Order: sequence, then C-alpha cells, then structure tokens
Amino acid sequence: MSSILNDVKHTLSLLPAQTAFDTDLILHINSVFTTLTQLNIGPELGYMIVDATNDWDEFTDEIRLNAVKSYMFLRVKLLFDPPQTGFVIASMERQILELEFRLNVVADYG
Repeated sequence: MSSILNDVKHTLSLLPAQTAFDTDLILHINSVFTTLTQLNIGPELGYMIVDATNDWDEFTDEIRLNAVKSYMFLRVKLLFDPPQTGFVIASMERQILELEFRLNVVADYG
C-alpha cells in the first residue's frame, strides 16, 4: 500500500529520498493522528508512524475515511510549511473544519 510519510512528502513537493525533514514531518503527522483519535477516527487506542514503512492501511482500511488523507495533508502543510498569505491559510482552515465535520459524521453514524 501507500506510505503515509511519502504521501505527505509528495504533497509538500519533497521526494521520498529527501530525508532531512523526516523527523519534523513524523512529529507533525503523529500530532494529526492524535487529533484524529480525539475525533474518534481510526484505531481506538490511537496510531503513530515511525518511518516511511507505515502505510495508510495500518491506520484504517475503511473507504469511507478516505478524507483522512486530505485532512492529514492540510494539517501537516499548515504546521510544517504554512502559506505566506492569510487568505490561503483561511481557506485551508475552512477545508480542515469541513473535513473534521464530515469525518465526525462518518465516525458517529458509520
């Protein structure tokens, strides 16, 4: 399946071979997984990655939760490499809120 770390790197325009930021990215990714756990998304006891070997199927294989990937990318982007303009940040934050709502609906009624 698809590596969580490498997918996040791709959205940040980083190649998988570029490992200089792996520690920072893993820290941010795991913070987002903590938030997802608090939203009752994913494994009940939580989830974390340690490197590029962790893939999305380890977190969840529910197709209804595909929005988790977009949520992850937006959150990590804001933490790791935030846009320079407030308009873009505000747009990303609105997308995050909508995804949180939709993921919550799936978790509550799925």
